[in-house]
Amino acid sequence: FAMMRLVPIIWAAIAYPLAFGHGNLFIGGFEHGFLHGVGVAPDADYAATIPEQTYMIYQLMFAIITPALITGAFAERMKFSAMALFLSLWSILVYCPMAHMVWGVGGLLNAAGGHFPSLDFAGGTVVHVTSGVSALVACLYIGKRVGYPHTAMPPHSLVLSFIGACLLWVGWFGFNAGSALGAGPLATSAFVNTHFATATAALGWTIFEWIHNGKPTALGAISGAVAGLVAITPASGFVQPFTALLIGLIAGFFCSFMVFIVKSKFGYVDSLDAFGVHGAGGTLGALLTGIFATSAINPIFGKNVPSGIIDGHWGQMINRFAGVAIAWSIS
Repeated sequence: FAMMRLVPIIWAAIAYPLAFGHGNLFIGGFEHGFLHGVGVAPDADYAATIPEQTYMIYQLMFAIITPALITGAFAERMKFSAMALFLSLWSILVYCPMAHMVWGVGGLLNAAGGHFPSLDFAGGTVVHVTSGVSALVACLYIGKRVGYPHTAMPPHSLVLSFIGACLLWVGWFGFNAGSALGAGPLATSAFVNTHFATATAALGWTIFEWIHNGKPTALGAISGAVAGLVAITPASGFVQPFTALLIGLIAGFFCSFMVFIVKSKFGYVDSLDAFGVHGAGGTLGALLTGIFATSAINPIFGKNVPSGIIDGHWGQMINRFAGVAIAWSIS
């Protein structure tokens, strides 16, 4: 709720032009400061069939949710005033440059002409890697919660957690399918892939938890579902449905390993597993996109031009590693 109040003001004043204005390889310009010139006419550089204000407000939703994800890592350990200042600055200094590099015209990682054309359909690096890695840094800097790890700290209400996960599952269709910016075949592919990956990720997490802890839990299942949503985000508009099932299954196992094994080994207190799910899952999804992206779903580089390794474009993995490395570094 706090981000819904703060980020729109920042977005309208300077963040939208910094992310999507015409600038350099790393950051946009200020021609749209205070939304100057952002009207109901389409902007052909981004969405030729919808008003630019529609595109602007849609992108604002990504800008709101991304810093909000970080809060899961330092729950109950930061004053509200400090959180508001930190995440406001983070939105400008981390989110805007990354969004511009990946999605902005002339950006370093932009798939349409960037120096390292990196495939990120709906925010694997822009949203999940940046927020997840920043969450890890924040929880390491702040330190452990009082009583951890000797006192069990389950969610206050599993019912509310379950309802929230269900809302996320349905709402995520808007992020991924909506990133097609129109109702058509590409939106359908993203919709289908999002649902399939989420289902298998929940299964993968459940199996890992069953083996590791001796029994599955509802909390584990919903954590796995979120891991699948995260991992498929960059790939949702580039891969085949069966590939989405595979990506989700891998993500379920990998993210549960990060939460149950890696977090326990290193002892960092990531309260809501923002890094284990978003940072790790986003990184995994970004790299798997480079492997499984196919021009049969989205010929982003041109008709019959290969997209990922499965198509024969081995260089895409270099671009994916570049995108992930930059997202980790800037975060």
